[in-house]
Amino acid sequence: MKFSKLNIDKFQRIIRKTLALAEKQIYMQFRFKYRTLLNYFAPVITILMPIIILGRFFQNNVNFGPWNSQNYIIFIFIGYNILLLRGMINYIPAHLQQEQYWKTLPALIIAPFNRYYLLFGYFISEVSLLSLPFFVFLITLFILYPISFMTLIIVIILFIGVAIVFSAIGLVLGVITVANENISSVLTFIIGFIFWASCITYPFQLFPGIIQNLISINPIYYLINFIRLTWLENNIFFTVVEHFGHFVIVISSIIIAPILAVIMFNLIYKKLGTSGY
Repeated sequence: MKFSKLNIDKFQRIIRKTLALAEKQIYMQFRFKYRTLLNYFAPVITILMPIIILGRFFQNNVNFGPWNSQNYIIFIFIGYNILLLRGMINYIPAHLQQEQYWKTLPALIIAPFNRYYLLFGYFISEVSLLSLPFFVFLITLFILYPISFMTLIIVIILFIGVAIVFSAIGLVLGVITVANENISSVLTFIIGFIFWASCITYPFQLFPGIIQNLISINPIYYLINFIRLTWLENNIFFTVVEHFGHFVIVISSIIIAPILAVIMFNLIYKKLGTSGY
């Protein structure tokens, strides 16, 4: 009984610290309102070009796999939300650098459990800030291309899973950034290439064979594509059966990414510490 009570108290303490960190980050973000608004509009600029280019193809009745002029709105709107969530990868490094500059970083990670509430505190704060444009695009897509309520809930859960994976990547990039900014610059470039090869704005079938081979070994592609296929097919059981490889990669990534990120964070911080400031 005593052991159980200790576990409950520990869990409640972690939740309180996680929410406190999230609240702090939200207040800090509201100090920079214009930057937050630009983060909302930047993905719109990114999706404009593929809309124009592929619109020309669709005028000539050219299809790209399952994507055509009638359903391409699914591809684009989900692409916007992915681009929005992608910002979480840069969000954590920026704030860890800020904590490093203020010399408050060690206090954030002094306890064994702090790595997890660090990850999920940043996750909650960023998701809260992105929720407005995210749901505006999601609800608009739901109106323009309706799906069942069950599919909609599953899509939202999948987006949450993707956000967790992106936060995990951001945590690893963050600890590398405060340890060695030169290495983090290289990793940022590599991450940018990985996202370029994940079909956020252009369909898989549009790329030449050699690029398709690269995309096929990119787990981020499967995370994104599974959400699109879930919406398009509007039958989660059919989607899982037909794209079981996608499903396995999605579930594995959501489970493994945060655990691996915390392990890597601990190892890198222990070995390299911090530099600068």
